[in-house]
Amino acid sequence: MSTDIKVLIVDDNAVVRMGLRNVLEAQDGIAVVGEAADGNEGVTLNERLDPDVVLCDVRMPGLDGVGAAAAMSPTSHVVMLTYADDLDVIRSAMAAGARGYLVHGAHQPDEIVAAVVSASRGSSVLGPAATEALLSAAGQAPPPRDTSQWHLTGRETEIMEHVARGLSNREIARSCFLAEKTVKNHLNNIFPKLGVTTRAEAISLWLGASDGPGGAV
Repeated sequence: MSTDIKVLIVDDNAVVRMGLRNVLEAQDGIAVVGEAADGNEGVTLNERLDPDVVLCDVRMPGLDGVGAAAAMSPTSHVVMLTYADDLDVIRSAMAAGARGYLVHGAHQPDEIVAAVVSASRGSSVLGPAATEALLSAAGQAPPPRDTSQWHLTGRETEIMEHVARGLSNREIARSCFLAEKTVKNHLNNIFPKLGVTTRAEAISLWLGASDGPGGAV
């Protein structure tokens, strides 16, 4: 029985689809099982082919990538791979259940391969552009819907607010008059409460970009 990671590519650009297929099929352990030119076709193929990972564009005719991600994410790990890098699109995609968001041109082929492998294991893969977009909104972002759902202590809530503003552990330690190791210990307690494993996932959830629960701290 094959143990290859099965990948479905959903993009309305045939050249992009061909390029992704060539990159992925050059790797041992990855098999491109199908291609779709729009969201509706992607949803149909996802049901029929049962891929492990779906690489999905955002802007496509008919059903767009966000709508397709919402339909496909319950059964497959969806990673958006697109030219769209504005915050609203990123937040919508993550809220729709996408496990990752990568922007064309910001990643080398080996990074795309690594993202597929990570996504197949259930990890979130946010590229630099997506992470930066989420962080850039932190200053003016509304508070989370209801922080009580995560049962954080007052100190943990304070630290998470600093994390969402893009502060490093060292900067948080200075701001809260704590040892850096204490900050890391707090984050090790916070992440399981949020149901996340990475800083990017935590920020995404805290800023309302993901309905979570879905690294390094």
